[in-house]
Amino acid sequence: MAQVDDVYNYLKTNFKENEPILLSKINVPGMKDVSVRQQLKKLTEEGQIKRFDTGIYFIPRKSIFGFGSGLSLEDVLRKKYLMEGKEPCGYIGGLAFANQIGLTTQLPSVYEIYTNKATMDYREVLLSNMRIVIRRPYVNVDGKNYAVLQFLNLLKEVVDVSELEGKELTDRLVGYMKRKGIRFDSLKPFLPYYPERIYKNMYEVGLLHGLSA
Repeated sequence: MAQVDDVYNYLKTNFKENEPILLSKINVPGMKDVSVRQQLKKLTEEGQIKRFDTGIYFIPRKSIFGFGSGLSLEDVLRKKYLMEGKEPCGYIGGLAFANQIGLTTQLPSVYEIYTNKATMDYREVLLSNMRIVIRRPYVNVDGKNYAVLQFLNLLKEVVDVSELEGKELTDRLVGYMKRKGIRFDSLKPFLPYYPERIYKNMYEVGLLHGLSA
């Protein structure tokens, strides 16, 4: 069997259609990295796989009309930075998250990612022509705390990113907490890790009193 077939069979066995495939995660038994890259190039040229960006591929899902839609940036961010296997290891912050939960209609020109995978406090990369800012989280992220840490990160900058104000903003934040099962008591252990302005912001959006709830 040709090496290109070995690589394709490996990909089909280990990855689903329209799932991000990171070059760093490909380990074909008995094949050197340089050979793997050569076969990926051949498979891309043949249309068997598609290249999303440098070092990121996927097996396109076929439909009755041919190939269906490709990867979204969010799919890639989730695989590359936000998950370690099935365990959360990061979260999206900034304008992108504020937009997701309805605090602003603005679309982000840059994605802010807080992830355990960050090797430095701040780094910028380009991914599919979008600026991605990679930051170390204030607290190591896991499956139990990621929703709380993401919410605290929002509170740290909510006054700057939200288009909502007053009771409408407070109700939106409290509603999000209820949907995610975030209690005020669950915020307390992590507050000392965040900048002091988080207390001022919580007061301004009507949440500070809730710390004793």
